[in-house]
Amino acid sequence: MDGHRAYLDYNASAPLLDAAREAMGLALDCDANPSSVHGEGRTARRLIEDARRAVASLANAIPDHVVFTSGATEAAATLLTPNWRMGRGVIRMARLYVAASDHPCILGGGRFRPDQIETIGIDGNGVIDLAELADALAKHDSEAGLPMVAIHHANNETGVVQPVAEIAAFVHGAGGVFVLDAVQSAGRISLDITEGSVDFLILSSHKIGGPKGAGAIVGASDLLMPEPLVTGGGQEKGHRAGTENVAAIAGFGAAAAEALASLGGMAAVGALRSRIESAIRSNVDFAEIYGEGAERLSNTVFFAIPDMAAETLQIAFDLAGVAVSAGSACSSGKVGPSHVLKAMGRAGESALRVSIGRGTTDADIALFEKALAGIVARQVARKEKAA
Repeated sequence: MDGHRAYLDYNASAPLLDAAREAMGLALDCDANPSSVHGEGRTARRLIEDARRAVASLANAIPDHVVFTSGATEAAATLLTPNWRMGRGVIRMARLYVAASDHPCILGGGRFRPDQIETIGIDGNGVIDLAELADALAKHDSEAGLPMVAIHHANNETGVVQPVAEIAAFVHGAGGVFVLDAVQSAGRISLDITEGSVDFLILSSHKIGGPKGAGAIVGASDLLMPEPLVTGGGQEKGHRAGTENVAAIAGFGAAAAEALASLGGMAAVGALRSRIESAIRSNVDFAEIYGEGAERLSNTVFFAIPDMAAETLQIAFDLAGVAVSAGSACSSGKVGPSHVLKAMGRAGESALRVSIGRGTTDADIALFEKALAGIVARQVARKEKAA
């Protein structure tokens, strides 16, 4: 062996980009508090505001409408609350509607009570049931407050992309607020919050090649805002207290700028995914690729090999030098089935996720192909021996 390993788990966390690493290094040399008014403090503040502009550009948003958080989970917990303000006026969200395949930080409902959360089903390909959503919103009690819908743009396991424009039409037709979890789609699909479909986006730094520990809320406007989750000082215009993590935010900004500039490169990523799927089809009889009947991210494959548990497959690939996941990184270490597969009507099944990015090479794919062929050959040999 030449020691080469293939990292094919970008949906869990993308490798840190050189530009992000450099930006973080420069920020670490700035010791001042960005809220200080002296020259050193203003230098730290400039680093944050430069990053804010870069993150805003990724979604074609106004920089002042970007609120930095410690990550996407905190962003979700901030937005998913019944208590909102528009200026000095109080606005109440009476009910939260989520998709059955959403990330746990959305499914958990943030600060909504369990009885205020309604889960909308998905079809066999992982696409939200628009008729069910429309019916739920039509029955919403508007006298109790506004409806809020929080849906993932692209699923972290299957890569399936949701019909955002159609969802938005139902949400806004009901007078509701639409929160889009764009953690997996950012940097892979063009985002434009000015199109009017989405009220708020949730972004994560480490999914686009920035450091862990930084995320953002991006608003279409700053008129309607949730009550803060983290209170204290007046940082982030009072929307998120606490001294900002300058280095992480600077790295996030650098990654956002590179992600926006490199969107055109996703076609090449899609070609590599086609190679992965071809290898699966040619090596595995009756291979199952989940969500392939719907629009998917060009970097994600969620597949199953008959008679092989996903955890067993993951270990076999790891031993062969290939890093992949048995589902979501936040739950892959737990024993239990994928809630996404269960929502798709595939309860009891398990699958392996391969997710790639612009840093994935031909050598990485070749190693995956070799590892897959070896795993399948050993499985066939075991079956023949058992027979």
